[in-house]
This record gives sequence, C-alpha cells and structure tokens, in this order.
Amino acid sequence: MKIILKIIKWFLIAIAALLIVGFISVKVASEERPEAIANSDPDAVANEMLTALNKPAWDSLKYLKWEFMRGHQFLWDKKGNNALVKWDNTKVILDLDEVSGVAYQDGIQIEGDKKDQLIQQAWSHWCNDSFWMFAPFKVFDPGTSRSIVETGNDQKGLMITYESGGVTPGDSYLWLLDNQNIPTGYKMWTFIPVKGMHISWEGWKTLKGGAKVAVSHKSTVLSFDMKDVAEGDSPSELGYANSIFDIL
Repeated sequence: MKIILKIIKWFLIAIAALLIVGFISVKVASEERPEAIANSDPDAVANEMLTALNKPAWDSLKYLKWEFMRGHQFLWDKKGNNALVKWDNTKVILDLDEVSGVAYQDGIQIEGDKKDQLIQQAWSHWCNDSFWMFAPFKVFDPGTSRSIVETGNDQKGLMITYESGGVTPGDSYLWLLDNQNIPTGYKMWTFIPVKGMHISWEGWKTLKGGAKVAVSHKSTVLSFDMKDVAEGDSPSELGYANSIFDIL
C-alpha cells in the first residue's frame, strides 16, 4: 500500500512540475498586446491594404470554393451569403445570415436535434475556416475596431479587434504589412494560450476576377495550405449543380 501511495505521490509531483513548466513556457513565449498609437489613422491603412488586395474585385466575386484542414470543403455563394460545408460523411447547406439550413449524412437528410447540432457544427467550421481564407477583407466587418500599433520593425502594424460576431468575440489580430501594403502575416491575441503568436500569410493567389487571397500559413508550431481554391461565376463552373442553394 505504501508503495502505491509513493507512486501516486511522485506521479502527482511530476504532473504538477509539467504544468508549472508549461505555464512558464507559455508566459515566456507570449507577448503583451501593444498599445495603440494616438492620433493615427487606422482606417486609411486598412483601406490601403484592401486596395492592394483589389477590394473591388472581391466585392464582385460570386462564388468561391476551397478546402481547409481536416478535409473541410466549402462552396460560398457570396451574393446570397449561403455556403455548402462538407466534412467526413456530412454535408450542410447553410444560410449564413440566419444560421439555418439543411443537413445530410451519407446522403440522407437529417432532422430534429441532430440537424440543429450539425448546423451549429457547420457554422463553427465556417467561422473558423473562412477567416483563414479571407480575413483581410473582414477588417471593416460590423463589431470591429481598428488601431495602429508599433511593430518594432519597418512594417506597418494594423490591429483589428472583433468585439462581436463569429464564435470567439474579443479576438485581436495585428496585421503586418509590407511596403506594398500586402499582409505578410499577423500576430494573434485570441483564446490560444500563447499571446502574440505569429502566423504567416503567404502564397498569394490572384483569383479569376483579380482579388488576391493567401493560400499558405506558417508558424513555429504549425503550417497548412488552402487547397482547390477557385472563383466562379456559377456553382457549375466549380463542379456543383447550379440549383444547390435552391433548397434554402
């Protein structure tokens, strides 16, 4: 019995030590959120970035498809603000304004509580994965605030805070812009433990209509690419039935 108690004691000590080391590591790796520079014009910088990315072409975009991590596939009807969200054996056709829609698993339409769960899951996938696809175009979304901050280098620093909306309101992102006002990446103050983690925005792709999107993201701990990114004037141009959103 004494041996068992000693084993449990040393096990708990080891767990506590790991937690302490992990906490210290996170604190060391984290950065304090920088203060806003007074008398700056963040909206002007945000508009310079949008000009560099061809915001008018983005505004005229009709349909966009891409695939994110874990096999999440999306078709976005930008004008109607609807989305097809697919993962594993699940397909959800989602009204993004109402967060409602139709859900299928293995080709069978799902109803009841399970349908509601799948719609909420699809909405969560959309909020996260679409942000990684086109976050630069969301800097003037309702509920956002903008500020200019010091970056410690020659890059412009545009801080965007999402006070409301999405799945994790309160998140802040510090966009780092090159001398052509193209984002090279951002630092994040979000729900993740390490504050100020840097993620690159690179592999810029010019869509058919002229808008620019980044299809590659890298950090010290992860990297991922957007796959099968394409713009179309109709769902059929992107491999889907033109009637796909008629069910909404």
